[in-house]
Amino acid sequence: MDTVRDIVETVLIALLIATVIRAIVVETFVVEGPSMEMTVYDAERVLVWKIAYRFSKPKRGDIVIFKYPLNPNKDYIKRVVAVGGDTVEMRLGRLYVNGQQVQEPYVHYPGLTDMKAIAVPEGSVYVMGDQRTNSEDSRSFGPVKVKDVKGKAVFRTWPLKRAGLIK
Repeated sequence: MDTVRDIVETVLIALLIATVIRAIVVETFVVEGPSMEMTVYDAERVLVWKIAYRFSKPKRGDIVIFKYPLNPNKDYIKRVVAVGGDTVEMRLGRLYVNGQQVQEPYVHYPGLTDMKAIAVPEGSVYVMGDQRTNSEDSRSFGPVKVKDVKGKAVFRTWPLKRAGLIK
């Protein structure tokens, strides 16, 4: 009888620890859609470091998971291209932050679109997909409040052949 009780206690403690870790530290996210290709692909699974921004702010280049501003029940994954206080614009598909062109080796076809300069408010980030011609991002819904950023995508877990750190 003690053995069964010990097993049940062990399982309950393990479940409690796993629940706390998932709620506070790390969570799995399934990528939906092609907007972040060539970095992460549709249906890949990534680990989200939820405490990444508890003691620091998102930085340019970070890949973040955030609440979709037009439906907070849905999460999106995009790259931070500008932070609060920055001015962001596009000229013929090229990204400029604070008047300087940003080198983006992860963007394979930037398109040829223009976007007027936008000031990113403090406490917000401007996010874009790496697949610029196929991404619903801050160009359509505006800057994302840092409080709505759930965490930083840090590790790809699936498929196994692509498992590893996300750069």
